[in-house]
Amino acid sequence: MELFARAWSALRAAVAAVPHDDFGRASGCTGWLVRDLICHLVLDAQDVLITLATPVPAAPTVTAATYWQLLPEPPDGTDPLDALIPRLAAAYQDPGLLAFHFDDVGAAAGRAAALADPRATVGTRGQVLTVADYLTAYTLEATLHHLDLPDAGPPPDETLAAARAALEQIAGRRFPARLADTDALLLLTGRRTPAVAELPLLDGWAGRVVLG
Repeated sequence: MELFARAWSALRAAVAAVPHDDFGRASGCTGWLVRDLICHLVLDAQDVLITLATPVPAAPTVTAATYWQLLPEPPDGTDPLDALIPRLAAAYQDPGLLAFHFDDVGAAAGRAAALADPRATVGTRGQVLTVADYLTAYTLEATLHHLDLPDAGPPPDETLAAARAALEQIAGRRFPARLADTDALLLLTGRRTPAVAELPLLDGWAGRVVLG
C-alpha cells in the first residue's frame, strides 16, 4: 500500500512537470506520444477508482503477479481501446486540460487507495484479488509509465526495486544484481535495446515481459 502511494505520487509529480510543448514528443510506449500516455494514465486512475469501489465477497483468483497476462508481442495499436487513446488524447487540444484531468482523477485515485482496506477483495478484468495485491500490481504499472515520460526524474528507488521484483516474479527467474533496476525494467519490457554486454545478464529475456 505504501509503495503504491509513493509510486503514484511520484508519477503524478512527473506528469505535472512535463512541459506542455513536450506533449507531442514520443513516449517510452511504442507508438504513443506523451499526450497519449497521459491519456492512458487518466484511464488507469479511473480503473483504480472503479476497482476499489467494486468489492467482491469471494476468494482471490489471482495475485499481484498473476494479475498480469504475458503477451506474445507488444501491442500493435489495433486493439479498440489502444486505438481510441490517441484520438481521445488529441481531442483535448489544450495540453493543460489533459494534465488537469489526470491530476484531478489521479488525486482521487490516490485518496481512494489510502482509504482502502488492504485485506478486502475486489473485482477487475473478470478476476478477484485483494486490494493489497491490486495496488501492488499497479505499483509496477505506475513505475513503468513513469519511466516512459521523457526527461522525467527517476521513480523512487524503493518502487523501482519493487517493480523489478514484480517483473522477476512474473518471469519466474532472478536476474543478476549488477543489472540495475531501471535497466532491468526497460530491457525486460522491451523499452530499450540491450547493449552487447547486457545480453548475458538477460539470458534471452530481453523484451519478453510484455504485460497486458
